[in-house]
Amino acid sequence: MKDRCFLLGLDIGSSQSKGVLTDLSGVILASSALEHETREVQPGYYEHDAEQVWIHDCRGLIADLKAKARITADQIAAVCVSAIGPCVLPVGETGRPLCRAILYGIDTRACEEIREMNAQYGEEAIFRRCGNALSTQAAGPKIAWLRKNREDVFRQARWFMTATSYVVFRLTGEVFMDHYTACAGYTPLYDYASQQWDEEMCENLGCRGRLPALRWTAQAPAAVTAGAAGEFGLAEGTRVCVGTCDAAAEAVSAGVVDRGETMLMLGSTAFIISVLDRPSVDRRLWAAPYLFPGTCCLLGGMGSAGSLTGWFLRELSKQTPAEAKASGVSPYTILSRKAECVPPGCDRLLALPYFCGERTPLNDPKARGVFFGLTHSHTEGHLYRALLEAVAFGIRDNLEAMEQSGCEIRSCHTVGGGAQNPLWMQIISDVTGCRQAVNEVTIGASYGDAFLAGLGCGRIRDRSAIRSWIRQKSEIVPDREHRQTYDRLFPVFRELYHTLHDLMQTY
Repeated sequence: MKDRCFLLGLDIGSSQSKGVLTDLSGVILASSALEHETREVQPGYYEHDAEQVWIHDCRGLIADLKAKARITADQIAAVCVSAIGPCVLPVGETGRPLCRAILYGIDTRACEEIREMNAQYGEEAIFRRCGNALSTQAAGPKIAWLRKNREDVFRQARWFMTATSYVVFRLTGEVFMDHYTACAGYTPLYDYASQQWDEEMCENLGCRGRLPALRWTAQAPAAVTAGAAGEFGLAEGTRVCVGTCDAAAEAVSAGVVDRGETMLMLGSTAFIISVLDRPSVDRRLWAAPYLFPGTCCLLGGMGSAGSLTGWFLRELSKQTPAEAKASGVSPYTILSRKAECVPPGCDRLLALPYFCGERTPLNDPKARGVFFGLTHSHTEGHLYRALLEAVAFGIRDNLEAMEQSGCEIRSCHTVGGGAQNPLWMQIISDVTGCRQAVNEVTIGASYGDAFLAGLGCGRIRDRSAIRSWIRQKSEIVPDREHRQTYDRLFPVFRELYHTLHDLMQTY
C-alpha cells in the first residue's frame, strides 16, 4: 500500500457532497457523502454558504476517505473538484466570501437584469457571440444584480468565482475556471469563437480583471499550499486540477468523452450533455467547449426532476414512510409499487414538471407545475407516476432539440439517483425511445473527478482510458407498445404548456 498512489475526486452538489478515492485503474478504495442544505432565502433566491457547505464538506470528505482507505496524505497523487455550476460567489481581497453564493439556474432573481441586458446588447448579438442566450442559468445577469442590489458587495469583490473555482482557490491560492463552465454558465462574458473572456462585455458589467483565469478541465496548473495542507489534510505539493461543473464530471464517470456520446444525469434536477467534435448552437439549448481541447457539446437542463419525487413524498404521501418502515424497504419503493399498478398515460392524467420554472428548452423562469385531468378515480399512484412521466417528457423535449441541432444520440448513459429507480428508467426509455446504459459504479461526478485527477497529474495518459474504468450493469430498452401511448401524449404535454404560457407569465 505504501508504494501505491491514489486519486481523489470531490463533488459538491445541490444537497449532498460526495468524495471518492481510487487507484490508477479505477478501483474504489473508499467513498463518502455528506448532506447539506440549499437555502431558499425568499421565493426564487437559492444560496449556499461557501464556508459552511463547500469548504466544510471538502474537509470532512477528505478526512473520512483517508480514514476509510487507511492511507496517508502523501499517497494522494492528485485532486480534482467538481461542483454545482454556475454559481456566483463574490470574494474579497482577503480571499473570503463577501456574502452567500448565488446558485445556478434554479435561482431566478436576475430576470429583470436579463431583460435589461437583452434590450441593451441585443438577444441575437449575445447569442452569436456566446453561443448561448441569456437565462436564469447565466452568471452575467446575477453579477449585474449584485451591482444593482448589493453595491457594497460588488464594490469590494476582487473575484467573482463559481463553486469549483473557490474550492481550488482555497487549496492552491490560484484562481481558475474551466472553459466548459465559463461558456455554459457565465454568459454573456465568454466569447465562444475565441474561447476567451469578452473583455469589452466584462468592462461593461464592471468585472474586467475580476474573473478567474481560463484553463482546460484536466490541467493541473497548481498544487496544494502549505496552509491548505494543514487545513484540508492533504500533502503540500499535491497536484490540483482546474475542475469543472458536476454534470460534466458525471458525464466522464459514465464514459462520455467523445463525439456521439450522451449523458443523462437524473438527480434533484436533470441534466443532459451530448458531445460533438465541432461547435453547434441552438437558442433552445446551451453550448460550450467540452472538457478537452477540440471537443464541444450541447447541454440541456431541467429545473426539477428528483426534487419532485422528494416533494411528493414529503407533502402528498405522508403515510408512505410508515408503510416503508413496516415493510423494511425504501419509501420510494412503496411509491413505485403503487405507480406500477397504473397504466402508461396515468388514465389521462398529465403533469407539467416546472416547479422551479424551466431551463431548456423552454428557458422560462415563470413556468409552473401543473396536474391536468384530475378525476375522483385518480389515486396516489396516478399522481406519482404522472410526475415520473412529466420528467420523462421534459427529457424527450431536450433530446429532440439536440437531435435537430446535429447531435447523434445513439444511446444515453444514465447516472444519478434516479438511475436506481427501475420504473422511472423504463418510463424514460419508453417516452424517449432511447436505450439507456447504466454502469456498475454509480457514485457519479466524484468518480469522474478521480479520473480527471489522473489525467491532470499525468498518471493517466489518454481520456479513452475511462473505458477501462467502467462496466455496464444493465441496459433499458424501450417498450414499443408503451412508446406508442407516449407518442400520442407528448404533443399534448407540449400544448398544455403553450396553452398556459401567457397565464403563467402574469399569474
